[in-house]
Amino acid sequence: MKKLLFVVITGACILSIGVPGQAQEERKQNAIAKAKAKAKELGPKTVKLGEGELLHGIPGEGDLKLREIRKWLTEPELHRVIEPVLPLGLAAGASQIKGLDRNPLTQAKIELGRQLYFDPRLSADTTISCATCHHPDEGYGRFTKFGVGIGGQEGNRNSPVSYNRILSDLQFWDGRAASLEEQAVGPIANPIEMGNTHEAAVGSIKNIPGYVLQFRAVFGGKGKNAVNIENVADALASFERTLVTGPAAYDFSEEMKRFAQLDPEDLEDLIDSSEEFAKQYEFAKQGAESNPMSESALRGQELFFSERVNCAACHVGANLADEKYHNLGIGMDAEDPDVGRYAVTKDEKDWGAFKTPTVRNVVHSAPYMHDGSLDTLMDVVEHYNKGGTPNKNLSDKIVKLNLTEQEKLDLVAFMEALTGSFPEVEDERLPADPQE
Repeated sequence: MKKLLFVVITGACILSIGVPGQAQEERKQNAIAKAKAKAKELGPKTVKLGEGELLHGIPGEGDLKLREIRKWLTEPELHRVIEPVLPLGLAAGASQIKGLDRNPLTQAKIELGRQLYFDPRLSADTTISCATCHHPDEGYGRFTKFGVGIGGQEGNRNSPVSYNRILSDLQFWDGRAASLEEQAVGPIANPIEMGNTHEAAVGSIKNIPGYVLQFRAVFGGKGKNAVNIENVADALASFERTLVTGPAAYDFSEEMKRFAQLDPEDLEDLIDSSEEFAKQYEFAKQGAESNPMSESALRGQELFFSERVNCAACHVGANLADEKYHNLGIGMDAEDPDVGRYAVTKDEKDWGAFKTPTVRNVVHSAPYMHDGSLDTLMDVVEHYNKGGTPNKNLSDKIVKLNLTEQEKLDLVAFMEALTGSFPEVEDERLPADPQE
């Protein structure tokens, strides 16, 4: 129905009678549209992931009110496309970043994804969120052997960590999700995890005005049409791509080794002539001094990358994971073993093979392996030391190592030295229910 507007003029008084609520809503939407137009005019901006207030959420306390969200969305900076810069250690893997051409990052989209990640209203009984099995307080995994979903149901695999996924391609232990977007919405419709359907989850989101407003602002569209499972996936994946580990003792140590390769006079000249180089040097120097590698960790590093122990055969690259699938013998002595990647590809070479996880921040992700069967890092070292568990498809990379007790301790010390910071994330503020 077209808006009706009557204007009554009596002397100097002009009285407008119409549909003020509709006009007011249009003005508010126009303010957001202007912010997006200004953002487009300003163009992309670079943002270093893991730092700053990117994941701090909308300022304030308590449930997010519609007026707070609307006011926040009128800031142009929130709609500018972000060209991410990875922190020291991960930066060498920048060429591995995928998905941003189709699903570019903006702070508004990341914030929407953050809210969805922590929101249990996406599950059938409103008790399970993505964060239930991938919470920052539990190393973006879960401190249980298996993930626990709706109604206390237990899965059959350990919860994989959700950090550093920006450098990962296929997702899940068996690589069944072709992208981070596909992975992000898989658990919603899993009967053991969130126990919902995509249609029902989208319906729940459409009933929350704060979400509808943000989906419209981020993805465009009118009314509730902007809320669909594809956009839910894009928002969640955008948030997950920002979860990165900061530099570890190992990274600072390696960076200082690179500086040490320079001639001392050349190093001094570079520090004096380039402010950016001087900042990089000072950052690495301070990091190495405040978070030094122990002698045990240094010995462990040498073992880790040696031909004899060869952990780097699989744990390689910036994220120390080759993104491939290997049979380590874990769980292969069970009566009905989990066949892993084989269930996806039906290729015999993939029978019992699982994706290599990162060892960055591995101290925070116990228990270990795809079935959560190893409680400590020492247990992991012991498994490799014995040559895994024999089975018909054991990887040829798995051999007995004959490590001494000290060497085992040194390997654990090195893995502990791969621990960096997690970004600060707001894990509570969510859009208020309709009645609120």
